[in-house]
This record gives sequence, C-alpha cells and structure tokens, in this order.
Amino acid sequence: MTVRSRPLSPHLQIYRWTITMAMSIAHRATGIALYAGTVLLVIWLGAAASSQQALNVVNDLYASWFGQLVLFGYTWALLHHMLGGIRHFIWDFTIGMLPGQREMLAWANLIGSIVLTVLVWTVFVWTA
Repeated sequence: MTVRSRPLSPHLQIYRWTITMAMSIAHRATGIALYAGTVLLVIWLGAAASSQQALNVVNDLYASWFGQLVLFGYTWALLHHMLGGIRHFIWDFTIGMLPGQREMLAWANLIGSIVLTVLVWTVFVWTA
C-alpha cells in the first residue's frame, strides 16, 4: 500500500504579503470596529435623551484623552471602511482590476482614509 502525501494548504507564510491583502483584512477589521463605535453613539444618544447630567458624564468621558483617541480611531475606521466600500463598488464594474490598478486603489484607500480623518478632525474638532 502506497501512502500519498496530501498537499499542504497555502497560508500566510507562503504568500507574499501585498497591500491588497492588508486592505482586505483592514476592511473586515474596520467593519467590526464600527459595531463598537455605533455602541458609543447609542450611549451618547441615550444619555442625551436621559438627562443633562447623564449627557455631561458621557461628554466628559468622550472629551478625555482616551475618549478622543477612541473617537479618532472610530472616525478613521468609518472613513476607511467607506472608502473600501467605494473601492469594491468600482471593482463591481470591473474597473481597476489590473495588478497595478488594484495596488493603486488599495494605497488610495489607506492614504485617503488617513487624510480624510485628519481633515475631519481639523475642521470639526481641533478648531472648535
């Protein structure tokens, strides 16, 4: 009886890491992070509907350095996920599917989300 070795499944140690792989993982991660951010929004809305005292407590928490860091990350996750969705929408029309174009769109997604996050915070938070 001959024993045949089964082929190994490919894994991340075999594949060359690419920007499109990273953006695919980041898109899933930001989608999950948006659930947590939505909970923060619901807490804020609930506090606003509850009383001024409850709203002040939540506003103080969100205004702390940690709260600001979390909200900044939530803003980035929201914009990154949105741009990733636009990238996938473009791909639905089979536009940008060539190797160089895929990488360009992935980099645009990453850079655009960072630039837009800083722009949103500059205009609406840091100058207020």
